[in-house]
Amino acid sequence: MSEHERTQGSPVGRRVVLGMLGIGVAGVAVGASVQDKVSRTLAPVGPIGDVLPAAGGFRYYSVTDGVKRHSAATHRVTVSGLVAKPQAFRLADLARLPQTVIDRDFQCVTGWRVPDVHWVGVALPDLLDAVGVSPQARAVRFTSFDGVYTESLTLEQARRRDVLVATQMDGKPVTHDHGGPTRLYVAPMYGYKSLKWLGGIELTNRVEPGYWENLGYDVDAWVGRSNGRNDAPT
Repeated sequence: MSEHERTQGSPVGRRVVLGMLGIGVAGVAVGASVQDKVSRTLAPVGPIGDVLPAAGGFRYYSVTDGVKRHSAATHRVTVSGLVAKPQAFRLADLARLPQTVIDRDFQCVTGWRVPDVHWVGVALPDLLDAVGVSPQARAVRFTSFDGVYTESLTLEQARRRDVLVATQMDGKPVTHDHGGPTRLYVAPMYGYKSLKWLGGIELTNRVEPGYWENLGYDVDAWVGRSNGRNDAPT
């Protein structure tokens, strides 16, 4: 890969991300159309701008060295575990479910925030109702098709109407670099809960800490009252 290719939307790999743990950078990406907002927000941050989406180019974070791309033809979101009807949802299947629109901020645990991002997708409660949640279920585990990244919510959290399986962002399909074809968007929590490249949803009988939680981040990542921060809630 040429140097030019590496600087045009290439992922920040596992080694770099782990190296940034000390400053609390989470595995998130934001939209190209809001690049200006991000750049302005990151301007005072200094050296972090070398690896975050900032002026001069967009990069996404990944905890792996590469993520396989999926198209509408190949992509599936499987819902399994403690459900009545396990199912693999294609994008067309998701489009036939009720669509929910959310305009909310995207807040990173490091402090930067992208205001008023326009999301469209299936509210997670609607998807859970479509498969029938077992009475034994207490939590939901999410897996990325990058093969490494995971996240979890309690079932109560997952039933919030502002938790979305997002298929569109700022009026366009969610691109690969922004975590598409489908990604999670958890509006009231810091961005590391909004798992990119969503491939699996599993209903479980207990919360299983995700990738960053196993490295010390709060499982309950409410903006404004977790990870030692006091940001205003989104």
